[in-house]
Amino acid sequence: MTHDNHVLEHDEDAAHLASLGYSYDTTFKREMSFWGNVSLGFTYLSPIAGVYSMFAISLGQAGPPMAWALVIALVGQFFVALIFGEVVSNYPVAGGVYPWSRRLWGRKWAWMNGWIYVVALVGTIAAVAYGAAPFVASVFGGELDAGGTVLVALGTLVIATILNFSGTRVLSLAATIGLIAEMLGAVVIGGYLLIFHRQHDLSILFDNQGIGNDAPGGYLGAFAAAALIGMFAYYGFEANGDVAEEIKDPSARVPKAMRMTLYIGGFAANLLVFSLVLAVPDFQAVASGEVADPIGNLLHQAFGPIFPVVMFVIVVAFVSCITSLQAAASRLIYSMGRDGFLPGSHFLAKFNERRAVPNNALLMAALFPAAVVVFSLLLEDALTAMVGFGTVGIYVGFQMVVLAALRARIMGWKPAGKFRLGAWAYPVNLIALVWGVAAVVNILWPRPTGGGWAEDYLLIMTTVGVIAVGWIYMLVSKAYQRGDAPAADASGPIKTVA
Repeated sequence: MTHDNHVLEHDEDAAHLASLGYSYDTTFKREMSFWGNVSLGFTYLSPIAGVYSMFAISLGQAGPPMAWALVIALVGQFFVALIFGEVVSNYPVAGGVYPWSRRLWGRKWAWMNGWIYVVALVGTIAAVAYGAAPFVASVFGGELDAGGTVLVALGTLVIATILNFSGTRVLSLAATIGLIAEMLGAVVIGGYLLIFHRQHDLSILFDNQGIGNDAPGGYLGAFAAAALIGMFAYYGFEANGDVAEEIKDPSARVPKAMRMTLYIGGFAANLLVFSLVLAVPDFQAVASGEVADPIGNLLHQAFGPIFPVVMFVIVVAFVSCITSLQAAASRLIYSMGRDGFLPGSHFLAKFNERRAVPNNALLMAALFPAAVVVFSLLLEDALTAMVGFGTVGIYVGFQMVVLAALRARIMGWKPAGKFRLGAWAYPVNLIALVWGVAAVVNILWPRPTGGGWAEDYLLIMTTVGVIAVGWIYMLVSKAYQRGDAPAADASGPIKTVA
């Protein structure tokens, strides 16, 4: 691209941002490439982190057919990504779901979505950091107790924070390295298992081996519970939009990056899961709990002497996932702080102009997950609750945007970005909403855990609690009234604060 085209593109991006109420001069540098943006979404989605965290549980609940849950979730989330693409093309502003909700519906809706999503990301970052610890230990051939797990989890958070503090260019590079590690971890491991360690033919993917027949709700209930592996696997594409102010021509490139994230992430996650299922020698041993770590066993057998190298690739994937999650969380916190919506907004809106990163928002995106990880030593259920809410909160946040987009359309919103769904807008929006609501219900559905009713309903209680705290704070503090950034202007003139 010539210098003149660069200038033209810069001017167009600056003009678009100014039309949305933000000055280009006091914001991010557009140093993220298209593939850096795809890598950010992909490493946030992280097929390795999602699949490795849930594989044993899902296989034990529903047997081999649970692999199809990843296909179903991929299709459902693709419809959501199309809606997000149209919205971000219209509003390419840092922070993702919060500014989108603000423009499509209004201030209160935006406050609640931002609150729910921040809490969900804190829980998710803590969960991935905690989940990385055993793999770090495996690299060195050791095992960790609870204290050691916490220390290693905090170490991964420190590394991610340093990478994020280094600026958009380093974040883009770290995400790209993470993408390479993820693809190695998914494609090389998956391909090797399929070629050299396949134990079954493809018919096993339609045979549950009797696993899950006695579950509440029969096999359908068991499959719905196991389907959480798919729902955990595909929600990184929102991060592409979180950094919309850091990529050139975001109106065209971010929607494309969202779709590319799902294409590549879907391929990697499905290859990994289907190859792992076909390589497991004894499904009953996994279902009974006799084999608690089927992936670890398989990789030990398949890779033998180079097992630590494989584990190192997986650790790189986990760290890059934490880095991308933290980047997304910091942009959301910064965006809300910039609009005056959060306690300490002036502090959270501080911007390091030399490195072009929101320093204080990044710090919060490290300290709060670290606190959750440390608190797990005192109260294990607290970590469980936050981890669980991480997924349901992200899905709720997504559906608040999908619903807001549908409402705005009905009220006359005409998307004006470079990516538009045209005649397909209503059917895609409705399918995305039905899928998302079904996913939220499935994630929240109380299932017997053996720990009593409080444990069975922990996720529902956590979700109600998070929403109630946010709602009460919003009404008491009138936080949603602060700032003068535009709101509810998608379908007509900007409305005054209620």
